[in-house]
Amino acid sequence: MDRPVPAPTHDGAVLEIRPLPGLPGIRAAGEINVSTRSSWEQALRHLASAHTDVSFVELSDLMFIDVGGATALAVTAQQLGNGRIVVDRPPRELERILDMFWPGLSTIEVAGR
Repeated sequence: MDRPVPAPTHDGAVLEIRPLPGLPGIRAAGEINVSTRSSWEQALRHLASAHTDVSFVELSDLMFIDVGGATALAVTAQQLGNGRIVVDRPPRELERILDMFWPGLSTIEVAGR
């Protein structure tokens, strides 16, 4: 994942995923919805396969994430053998979805709010 991976969509939604310079993780910008979810899930699989202790997901430029996208993140975090995923500056709806469906999920840490 050395270059941006734009997700092809039919509804105009765009998702761009890049590696985080200097940190083990990814940066996502745009929207995560049914049209872009396969690219999001692919990026999360790659993140999990390279995971050691702490992985970072920077979301300050993410405009929207639906419940399916939040589920993919939560399931990825739950399946880690150890450590956690630090989610930096997520959209507010992600925090609400995580609090509603996965309260107390210790493998995701929300930062930067």
